Amino acid sequence: MRALLNLALAEDIGSGDLTTRLTVPRGTRARARVIAREPLVVSGLVLFAPLVEALAAMGEAGAGAASLMLSEQVGDGAAVAAGKSLCVIDGEACAILTLERTLLNFVAHLSGVATETAAVVRMVRAAGCSTRILDTRKTTPGMRRLEKYAVVCGGGTNHRMGLFDAVLIKDNHVVAAGGIDRAVQAALAGAPPGTDVEVECDTIEQVAMALEAGARSILLDNFSPERVAEAVRFIARRARVEVSGGVGPDTVLAYAKAGPDGISLGRLTHSARSVDLSMELTLLV
Repeated sequence: MRALLNLALAEDIGSGDLTTRLTVPRGTRARARVIAREPLVVSGLVLFAPLVEALAAMGEAGAGAASLMLSEQVGDGAAVAAGKSLCVIDGEACAILTLERTLLNFVAHLSGVATETAAVVRMVRAAGCSTRILDTRKTTPGMRRLEKYAVVCGGGTNHRMGLFDAVLIKDNHVVAAGGIDRAVQAALAGAPPGTDVEVECDTIEQVAMALEAGARSILLDNFSPERVAEAVRFIARRARVEVSGGVGPDTVLAYAKAGPDGISLGRLTHSARSVDLSMELTLLV
């Protein structure tokens, strides 16, 4: 994450904040409030300290960074109404202004992911369903850990982090391996102890083959809610059931009511819009 933060600061600040350097006297003290301009669920304030550390390491380009302090902070995962403050930042005005856009970019994007996730989770829970809302690997390159952190802030659950921490046998793996049975058996034989082995299935017939081969989790891909309910009855708790593909805000409730253990939605990370934030600065005497 530090490499990502350094990159974000470098692309915005470069050799230094020209406008601030020319217009704001060094040593000027200020207080800034980050304000929500719409209802949202917060994520990303945890990045304040490492961003300040990275800014301070930029030397003259990050002048005054060591003076910055965060207070009156709501926690990541908190729901905030429009017009309310997320946090207060005290310190040298030059450093606040230099950090402003990079900090707001991260918090606005991650809070957008958290807010999108919370809306889906809230809808499912209001209907009395315990189905977990899962994320996917459809994330912004370089930001996966942060976006998955934001999903958790919104009440969602992380699926696998990447290709390295779980086995998910998809249709092309089945083709390359020579069949579902061969793919599942090879994965079960070679996976580290405790590793989940999940199989993507397009039909009930494939579900039956995956179960026969010993799959521990079944991913129902592009099933209708009615077919999901049928598959859940057929699987009968012999494996964990996940649903993916074709799920959106208008259909997620129907899928949840069909009884799967989890529903994965790529839109939580790849389609969530950034929330609207502003920073309001006042001078300290």
